[in-house]
Amino acid sequence: MDGYVTADTATKLGDVRGRVVICGSHGGVYTGLLAAAAGLRGVMLNDAGRGLNDAGIAGLGICQTYGIAAAALSHESCRIGDAADAAARGIVSACNAMAESLGIAPGMTAADAAALMENGPAPTGTPEVGEEHRTERDLGGWRLTVIDSVSLVDAVRDKGALVVSASHGALVGGNPSSAGRADAALFAYSDAGIGRDRAGVSRLPALQERGIAGVTVDCWSAEIGVGSSIYEHGIISVANDAARALGAREGQALKALIAEIAERPPLTG
Repeated sequence: MDGYVTADTATKLGDVRGRVVICGSHGGVYTGLLAAAAGLRGVMLNDAGRGLNDAGIAGLGICQTYGIAAAALSHESCRIGDAADAAARGIVSACNAMAESLGIAPGMTAADAAALMENGPAPTGTPEVGEEHRTERDLGGWRLTVIDSVSLVDAVRDKGALVVSASHGALVGGNPSSAGRADAALFAYSDAGIGRDRAGVSRLPALQERGIAGVTVDCWSAEIGVGSSIYEHGIISVANDAARALGAREGQALKALIAEIAERPPLTG
């Protein structure tokens, strides 16, 4: 084997079949499906604070189904969305049975776990990966977009919209352009436990620089990776100044904030 490879996001894995990948993405269900569909020998993902219903590590079970060793790295040990940091500082917080059989355990470094994963067997199957969910509806003169992943943002359709994404609130690879590729009125994300260097909310300052309101919801209030859960159950944990100007406050239900905004005329300009 040629050692592990890194990927800041599971949506852009490339040709990594048979390899071990240290990935910056959260460890949710869809991420697990992407890892299995890529035919990985092993994968490490961020535990995203684990959160409601252990949604942040649910992908480990998906990987187990397809014979792939999978481990989660503590959000407090490394920056979510940053695979290089995960490889350098990541510490295992959870793993599936396949990973355990290779000697991987919580407390192990990402690099050591990756070395053990290289000894694992090839995966036993490949899942069909369906589309993540995107729903839209009108709220007065506003458009509400609810998506499972920020990768589903449409720069044209979501201009001026209230966008609720179940992605983590971290810049991908530290790149400010990953904060959200539409000039939306509001972006909402999971805070993924906030974590190391406050990476889980690092999209918010980048959005503020563009004059866009941004909030994160507490990972224990709603399931990361599930847009409907973020919208229906999310409780705001952090808001940037532009969001505060719209009335956002910590401890507020995201759905209540959106309802308040929808009672006003849409923003112009």
